[in-house]
Amino acid sequence: MTSRCKSSEQLPPYRIEQSPRALRAPLKRATKPITHHPPMPIVNEGLEREFEWVTRPGEQKHISEALDLADEMMQEIAYQLIIGKNLEVDRLTKECLDKGYTANHILDNGLLNGMAIVGVKFRDNVIFVPEVLVAARAMKAGMAHLEPILSASGIEPIGTVIMGTVKGDLHDIGKNLCIMMLRGAGWVVHDLGVDTAPEEFADAVMEFEAQVVGMSALLTTTMPNMGRTISYFEDIGLRDEVRIMVGGAPVTREFADEMGADGYGENAVDCVETAVSLLALQKELA
Repeated sequence: MTSRCKSSEQLPPYRIEQSPRALRAPLKRATKPITHHPPMPIVNEGLEREFEWVTRPGEQKHISEALDLADEMMQEIAYQLIIGKNLEVDRLTKECLDKGYTANHILDNGLLNGMAIVGVKFRDNVIFVPEVLVAARAMKAGMAHLEPILSASGIEPIGTVIMGTVKGDLHDIGKNLCIMMLRGAGWVVHDLGVDTAPEEFADAVMEFEAQVVGMSALLTTTMPNMGRTISYFEDIGLRDEVRIMVGGAPVTREFADEMGADGYGENAVDCVETAVSLLALQKELA
């Protein structure tokens, strides 16, 4: 069987669609939240300002714990990624490797910390598609140095995930953020791109023996196709062989439960955590 895999690096032309929440009021950039003090030392002033946009307690805890492991060099990489300075990320990544930092350390404590904050800001309408694209370009600049080292390390991947935007939906920025985070966390990810039919999700699961499927939707009109995909898995007897997680701007945990999904991710950080928990569940049920 074959599946239609598209590189997440080849981003198609985009247009911004508003979620139901956004339709109730004009879409505008978020105003600066009330300053709080993160519970860990951030020595990079720019990164400290960026962290102020992380206002949800759970996300504050998760990202602050990650940043607690980041020294001055890692914090600078994270900050330069957030503001989209790809040449600086390229230079700093190479400099850190030359100084003896491991590829995994740079990825976990530098690049991924930056992308976590980018994901939060994108979800909360602090930044929009253009800013995400330049941050992704900066991430790619750093990964160009790290990927050959990580590939040669022989470390076994955590698991395999199939990712795609559902049928009828051409939006993939949020999905691509999730893919970056998943790959950085040690997953093998097969990206089916956009406008993905239920049959294509199923074919990919069987071809790559994936344990987890991630579906994304940005339009309320395409959200029901998540349920149709899950129903298709049930019809062909594949539902018990894989765990399914869903996400996207208009998607809620209640909708995910109603559609019969196994997990829901509100952002790119949640996506990785959800995938890990679903893999553990799949192993228990195997």
